[in-house]
Amino acid sequence: MSAAVPTPLEHRTVLREAAVDWLLTAPDGTYVDATFGRGGHSTAILQRLAPAGRLFAFDRDPAAAAAAARIEDPRFVFERTRFSRLSATLAAHGVRRVHGVLLDLGVSSPQLDDAARGFSLRADGPLDMRMDPASGESAAQFLARASVDELAQVIRDYGEERFAVPIAKAIVARRESGRAIATTAELAALVAAAIPRKSRKDPTQHPATRTFQAIRIFVNQELEELALMLEQAGPLLAPGGRLVAISFHSLEDRLVKRFIARHAHPEHAAAARLPLRADQLPAPRLRALAKVRPEAAEIAANARARSAVLRVAERTDAPWETAP
Repeated sequence: MSAAVPTPLEHRTVLREAAVDWLLTAPDGTYVDATFGRGGHSTAILQRLAPAGRLFAFDRDPAAAAAAARIEDPRFVFERTRFSRLSATLAAHGVRRVHGVLLDLGVSSPQLDDAARGFSLRADGPLDMRMDPASGESAAQFLARASVDELAQVIRDYGEERFAVPIAKAIVARRESGRAIATTAELAALVAAAIPRKSRKDPTQHPATRTFQAIRIFVNQELEELALMLEQAGPLLAPGGRLVAISFHSLEDRLVKRFIARHAHPEHAAAARLPLRADQLPAPRLRALAKVRPEAAEIAANARARSAVLRVAERTDAPWETAP
């Protein structure tokens, strides 16, 4: 059996060994890599699975699908789809329970490195930003029709950018002048000009970084997708099965953290609604196990690892349906 993917991309896989160490509890179990990317985590999982083990991988990126097609392993199944379709897709394969679900959130290094995808500030390219370039509205299309208010809300909420309003006004003014924003370089320059130079606290970060993040998250509905996926992942886990999530910014991490806390401490929500006796409180359905950050050596080798946070939760044997 061969589980090889192109080796030049493997070094970009953040927290590869730590994620797999926490994920695999049963070598002959069934696992999900919900964000295949270029296969770094999937390859590591397959290397440690027993012959009876199974791995299902998800990704909506066509380049990810091409990388997955090079894995020749009967234990491996790839689905080119959104991970918010987790339950339905696994059910189509007759799978109702899994031993672990892995999430490596955000944009991948190969996506950033490909100027044609429109994710990066480092090279000029078409303003696309879609995980699946054949589906949905591109970043350029969004900028061509959004109002100042909608743009400001997206940039503020998803980019945590305090200059969201002047940036939104600059985008609309450029559009109304008859010059559409079509490339990453055009957008980056426009955003940079809208932010006062004296307000740029981090000289190593491009002033348009937060705006690019916000538009990308909005175009791909990343937070909505994550919320839907988490609610499906919990019930799918067998008792003792684990959810392992790697986040790269606070919005993702906050969703994961709150999801784990809500199901690890359901008594908090229940007690807030009704006065209950201790024996009436719902049992925890998840148990928070770990919060892991990359070591200095990994950060030195891969700067993208600097902001990574890995969280681990384990399914208890409490019925999922009984807790709020």
